[in-house]
Amino acid sequence: MTRFRRGDVVESPNIWRWPEVYERENAAQDATGALWDAVCELAPHDGADVVDVGCGDGYHLPRFAERARSVVGVEPHLPLVARARERVTDDPACRVEQGSAAALPLDDDSADVVHARTAYFFGPGCEPGLAEASRVLRPGGVLVIVDLDATRHSYGAWMRASAPRYDPNAAERFFAGEGFAVRRVDTQWRFPDRTTLADVLRIEFTPAVAQKAVDGTPGLALSVGYRVHTRREPAGLLRP
Repeated sequence: MTRFRRGDVVESPNIWRWPEVYERENAAQDATGALWDAVCELAPHDGADVVDVGCGDGYHLPRFAERARSVVGVEPHLPLVARARERVTDDPACRVEQGSAAALPLDDDSADVVHARTAYFFGPGCEPGLAEASRVLRPGGVLVIVDLDATRHSYGAWMRASAPRYDPNAAERFFAGEGFAVRRVDTQWRFPDRTTLADVLRIEFTPAVAQKAVDGTPGLALSVGYRVHTRREPAGLLRP
């Protein structure tokens, strides 16, 4: 959860500094499929134009493209933009643009779904990104924000210990006040070996907390909770 500000962009040190480890983390996440099922139910994207904000190196773009008409990944960090473009180079439905959540390089009314997973939208302070998502979404379109639920399971406790200034309850109140519905989803992260598990936890938490997390995780799986926040644009909305 630790983030560092560079200009108007907040660094995500886990993927910015250790993209290869984060790739293995993505592969381990949502082993039950419960989170993906919830996203597909709450933000259907069959034949839709999808935007993935803070797409990182594009891990989720091909999966959206299996159903969507088009998929645009938006990412501020140029090395990750390059990695994402390489990932989708043979997929004509996908493209990747450099940009930030607060200044999306997209036209008004150009998307049916705007998706952000553990990126930018962490509670108070993300209002510019919410406004940009509304600008880009067509009437009836949906913004779906996926964040880790720091109130649940050992993983949530490790999150709070590693980032004590983050208040998950305040974040939830913020999104409710902005008109979002929320669904809690429990799933598992499953790793191929203990080395991968340890590497992943060490890029997510401070050193002392990471060691506690490694020691407190027997085997190769851990339970993780998510919150899926959704807000739909009014279907009859008239733009000014």
